[in-house]
Amino acid sequence: MTDYGPAAPHGPDMEGDHNPIHEMTMDERSIFNYLIRPDDLYDENGTYWADMSPFARAKFVAANEAAEAKRELGVIGSMIKKDPLSPAHSYFHNSILPGAGLGLEGYVLFSIGNLTPLFNSVWKSCWKSNKVCNKTWVAAVQYLEICGIIVGQILVGILGDWLGRRWGLIQDASIMLLGLVMLTAAWGTTLNGWVICYAWSLFFYGIGVGGEYPMTATSGMENATGSGKVSTKEDRLHRGRKVTQAFLMQGWGQFFNQVILILSLLIFHHGSGNPKYSAVSTQWTYRVSFAIPAVGTLWLVYYRAYKMKSASKQLAKAKAREHITGYDTESLKLTISYFGGRLAATAGAWFCNDVFFYGNKLFQSQFIDVIMPDSKSIMPGVLLVALTIFADRLLAAFLIDSKFYGRKWMQIVGFLMCFVMFVVPAFHYDYYLEKSHIKAFQTMYFLSSFFNQFGPNSVTFLVAAEVYPTPIRASAHGFSAAVGKLGALLAAVLYNYITTKQKFKVVPWFGLAGALLTFVFLPDTTGLDLKEQERRWQYIRQGREAEYHGIAVHPKHLSLWERLRGAGKYYDPELDYKMKVEEMRADWESSQERKAANEKGIDPDAEEGDDVLSSDVSTFFERTSKKSPMILGKEKYADESSGEERLHI
Repeated sequence: MTDYGPAAPHGPDMEGDHNPIHEMTMDERSIFNYLIRPDDLYDENGTYWADMSPFARAKFVAANEAAEAKRELGVIGSMIKKDPLSPAHSYFHNSILPGAGLGLEGYVLFSIGNLTPLFNSVWKSCWKSNKVCNKTWVAAVQYLEICGIIVGQILVGILGDWLGRRWGLIQDASIMLLGLVMLTAAWGTTLNGWVICYAWSLFFYGIGVGGEYPMTATSGMENATGSGKVSTKEDRLHRGRKVTQAFLMQGWGQFFNQVILILSLLIFHHGSGNPKYSAVSTQWTYRVSFAIPAVGTLWLVYYRAYKMKSASKQLAKAKAREHITGYDTESLKLTISYFGGRLAATAGAWFCNDVFFYGNKLFQSQFIDVIMPDSKSIMPGVLLVALTIFADRLLAAFLIDSKFYGRKWMQIVGFLMCFVMFVVPAFHYDYYLEKSHIKAFQTMYFLSSFFNQFGPNSVTFLVAAEVYPTPIRASAHGFSAAVGKLGALLAAVLYNYITTKQKFKVVPWFGLAGALLTFVFLPDTTGLDLKEQERRWQYIRQGREAEYHGIAVHPKHLSLWERLRGAGKYYDPELDYKMKVEEMRADWESSQERKAANEKGIDPDAEEGDDVLSSDVSTFFERTSKKSPMILGKEKYADESSGEERLHI
């Protein structure tokens, strides 16, 4: 570590064996502690929360979470007093707008599963018996959209890291808009021709949907994280909740899809939602279901093009630090080398989850037929699923940042509960089909849906962006999501060829595999300052991994696989404190040189740093540096100017 000598009036230590940190005043040290050891992560003794004893940790975390809850309730109360609608406006700005694309795709995606039983009821010769429609094309409706999503996730993930988040967001919305126009206008001279047109329209729409995953996750996370080098308490305590609330919009999309479906059937089916459904009412219901989100997507194109011009800010800063103008292939190589285990966790767990999630949703009608055998209407299933959409995701949003529970355990518990809720009826299938036990069957099915939404379906979306560095975050998220969609594709194809009873025997093991992958390969980023992860990445990028000693390599925030490989051996909080001070010194010196350049007019376009240091910190650096960078800068530019004058003589 560089030594800058003792403080004035003694002058710099030219021998280089004196640590200026020992010369800090009380005010200076308190300011540095505030910046380097914030009170939501460290106690008054400078101990990191994950280093505390179990009792002390529980006490510290409980006190901090209670204080933060009290503060937030106070803020909400103040907002309501000033303007009763201001909390709704805040929610719209911070959650609805960032997740609008996911809300619209959630609406359309689940229209497929909800409309399928309607098609089965009206066009039995096509959708059920396949007498007038090709069986392969009918099945393709389920999996061609998933293929489109996979293409979009990989393609837009790469483009998002290459061209920027904003252009990826605009492209997604534009593709989804055109796809919805195709879906609304889909037609054919025969039923089979219409099915083919419908399937390819879903494929095209799916490309836009796929891009929403990496773009919404990365832009939402990077917008939630301040642009400066010093993070804010809001970033540290609520980063996960902000991203999860954006993802919650998918649930709102599902909810409004249920509402529109019910209203359309009531309007176009003579005020009744029960069979028999006519071909005319089904056509109207189908086309209205896709026309409505087309209007919302048109607005989304406008909003992203004109109101989200700074969406690529964080990525641009990260590239500028490393002087990268295109795609950062070096970061991609280093990510595979250093974070290969994390890719196994985020991609593998997402694969296991999507076998559950999309398999259940795409073939929802078949499961409902089993657990509700006496119902002939599609309405009970629609209503029951609608009731399970919000409780689980809202609970996930509140607990995902809790240091008592957090991301990793939320995903493990969710996977294990899905395993249990499917494996029990799988091997006692006939027993639970009996009328006396059907209620228990229904309970287990809806509990599996609850824990899937409350667990892996919420966490996979977040951690696939959170555990990777900014330069390749969208690519890593897109790759993980694409592997996940292979799980959905597996379910879409496989479920067409096995019975419902066999599905219950196949699905549980993906829950168990997901729990094991999470336990071994996924690091727990709950309570981790994301700025620290970016700081560690800079060291790795520069080939100095062993010189990083911060909390990003704390055993708490490393996976079991990473700990076994020795990634946590460099953790040293005291040495890291000193290095952070010297990193801040280097930033201060750079800002002083820029200031000197501005005053001299050498570099009028130079910008100030992201963070404005307090006067106490600046004073400390001034008196412990060998020579003021302002003086160095002035001398440097004075020399350059005089040199230029001599050239003109």
